[in-house]
Amino acid sequence: MNILLVEDDAKLGPLIEYKLRKAFHTTDWVTDAETAVSYISLGHYDVYVLDWMLPDRTGVELCELLRKQNDNTPILMITAKDAVADRVIGLKQGADDYLIKPFAFEELTARIEALGRRKDTNWSGNLLAIGDLTLDLNSHRVTRRGEPILLTRREFQLLEYLMRHPGQILSREQIMNAVWGLAEVTPNTVDATIKLLRKKVDAPYSEKLVHSYRGIGYSIGTKENRNV
Repeated sequence: MNILLVEDDAKLGPLIEYKLRKAFHTTDWVTDAETAVSYISLGHYDVYVLDWMLPDRTGVELCELLRKQNDNTPILMITAKDAVADRVIGLKQGADDYLIKPFAFEELTARIEALGRRKDTNWSGNLLAIGDLTLDLNSHRVTRRGEPILLTRREFQLLEYLMRHPGQILSREQIMNAVWGLAEVTPNTVDATIKLLRKKVDAPYSEKLVHSYRGIGYSIGTKENRNV
């Protein structure tokens, strides 16, 4: 799944991000509501995880704003506020679930995945497609022209990130942050993983989908949806 985490705690935020990526979920971490709104306007997320206390507005206010914009993406509120009245406020403003700090990361992941399953199953985002290449987010199955392609966990995460941004040139730094997170890797690691991915996704086919831009980064797309 693709998750937006809005948490201003400089220690907890990256830790949650790391745990979610380790659980096979693409995760963007931001620290304030304004940045969250900007991220939401640029992409699609399966679940929002919102901290109650944010520097520019509360998570509840952000939740209310999203619902007023007819954004029905599932929302999990996380907070140290454990009073029933606080939970009621969050739920009334549109939150789907509520988790009190401190929490076990296993429970956080389970609640997020439950919300993801609850989401409309007919949303096309469960199946990403670029030309004849498809990636199923539910089964973790990748095919091209109907033929299965076996990828490692990291190759799958890399391909998912590229396919969520079709035609967009992504720098090595962007890819490292999105796919590897807190792990210590170098741009050479990105290049090597892209090379392995290309062998599986592109090598057997005449039309190449994964494209490199020397000194800039990488993109995925057919001739029709490439921006350059």
